[in-house]
Amino acid sequence: MAFDGITMASIAAEMNEKLLGGRVDKIYQPLEDEVLFTVRNFGNSYKILASANSACPRIHMVSSLKENPPSPPLFCMVLRKYLGGGRIIKITQPNFERILILEIETMNELGDITAKKLIIEIMGKHSNLILTDENDKILDSMKRISHDKSSVREVLPGKTYHFPPSQNKSNPLELNQEHFLTLCHQQNGQKLQELIYKNYTGISPIMASEICHLAGLDASDVCEQLTEEKENRLFSSFQFVSNQILQKNFSPEIIYRPNTHGVLDFSVLPMTQFEGYETRKFSSPSDMLEHFYQEKNSFYHIKQKSKDIHHLISSRIERCLKKKEILEKTRKETADMELWKLKGELITANIYAITKGMTTFRAINFYEEALPEIEISLDPMKTPSENAQGYFKKYNKAKRTLAALVIQENQNNQELQYLESVLTALEHSENEADLAEIRAELEQAGIAKKKNKKTCSQQKTKKSKPLHFVSSEQFDIYVGKNNHQNDELTLHFAENTDIWMHTKNIPGSHVIIRTNGQDVPPTTLLEAANLAAFFSKAKEGSNVPVDYALCKHVKKPNGAKPGMVIYDKNKTIYITPNEALVKKMNTSQPPSQG
Repeated sequence: MAFDGITMASIAAEMNEKLLGGRVDKIYQPLEDEVLFTVRNFGNSYKILASANSACPRIHMVSSLKENPPSPPLFCMVLRKYLGGGRIIKITQPNFERILILEIETMNELGDITAKKLIIEIMGKHSNLILTDENDKILDSMKRISHDKSSVREVLPGKTYHFPPSQNKSNPLELNQEHFLTLCHQQNGQKLQELIYKNYTGISPIMASEICHLAGLDASDVCEQLTEEKENRLFSSFQFVSNQILQKNFSPEIIYRPNTHGVLDFSVLPMTQFEGYETRKFSSPSDMLEHFYQEKNSFYHIKQKSKDIHHLISSRIERCLKKKEILEKTRKETADMELWKLKGELITANIYAITKGMTTFRAINFYEEALPEIEISLDPMKTPSENAQGYFKKYNKAKRTLAALVIQENQNNQELQYLESVLTALEHSENEADLAEIRAELEQAGIAKKKNKKTCSQQKTKKSKPLHFVSSEQFDIYVGKNNHQNDELTLHFAENTDIWMHTKNIPGSHVIIRTNGQDVPPTTLLEAANLAAFFSKAKEGSNVPVDYALCKHVKKPNGAKPGMVIYDKNKTIYITPNEALVKKMNTSQPPSQG
């Protein structure tokens, strides 16, 4: 669910309850588009996060502070100057928009009491944090918007603050039945879902769909399909949602996908359209949003950090695929090489029956039992001997080409397999330590440029550790997150009697079951195979083949790239990855040597 007007209303209600009358204590700006500040009130200290990040803008209370940069950015210094020690006297949400205004009473240099406004606009890529004085004069903003960037509204120090342009939407908290029915009759060809979110402020498409669902109607139906009875039902369900907001009957929850148990959405009101889905209830909208965005932000941050590596690997993979096409085309061109050799030999065997000037010659192919006739093209300008030598030259050239081709194909296939394994590891990266190891691996392989020593020494990153899981029968299972970890687990950490697993002919992680010399039950084998399938390129597949063998049967060929091994005496399990089982087994502990 988008951070819509309903979510903002729940945050406004929570902050009015906890922050009103409190004093702004400390202000930080850990990121370019994010501000954190603490408020002391009634003996408690509350931490508030306000973000104008285009991917996930929001405002809510959080449980912990982020690391503060050594020197505060300019906007942070402006906030400290005008808001530090100030008392929050009013928190409002104008016209049910995705805007929150914190009015803060402070003392100026002359000792006079003045009011400042911190305005948080949650509007996708146009999100912003704006500080104004009591007369709505802009003191500064997180994102300065000049006339060059927007001809509609300038956001610059010294300018007067104006709300974003109105879209002529109505306030859903002032719902009027006559007006609603008029809209129903005017919106020809418009879907019911669009009727609601395009004409009322602060209503997201998913909430508009929920209103339709409450009325027992299909959100994709068009307005012309509404009977009088259906119109009344739709209005009643809309009014019910409006009353829930007015009465502050919020019920924050996160909704999970039914099969994978991954996060699907969040809502501050019950979502009946997801009946039967797993949900997690929270005591406050801030707790819910913090939990939701922690997971989303981590994913977004890692994706941004890995963008250059991803581009580099994708480009190399594309190059390998193009080379593969060229090699396949060359192989087709050598397909007739044995025929060229045969023709040369038949010309030689019949050389006295051929004269210069002939364009074709029919000879009996005595290499085949049926002795079929074969027609051979000749160059009339060449002697029979020269024609034979021409065919032998073509054959020998194709033979040399094919020999080189086999080597190139093997090299290209190994390169492609390696690059896809790196790309899979990249997609499963969870933190900067994981990315640092992948980058170091690529530098060592000569694929990525090495950073200068000074830069490397300044960026001290914790070493990434393999993932640790425990099966339902208490067997330790370890999963490598990149090729170096795969090598470390398989070749150094694992013992001969441990079990090694990997997806069959599919890039993925090495999985080690620590057996301690015991027989491994079938359930543990299936759980480990599930991990191997989940942490592979076939994560979203079904019936994924997973090979397994004793570690003593797994070897690394000389000169093989990181993560590349050969194995024998293996068996295969077919399994469909289950994310819920992966989460259940995760212990987040690194392996210990022993």
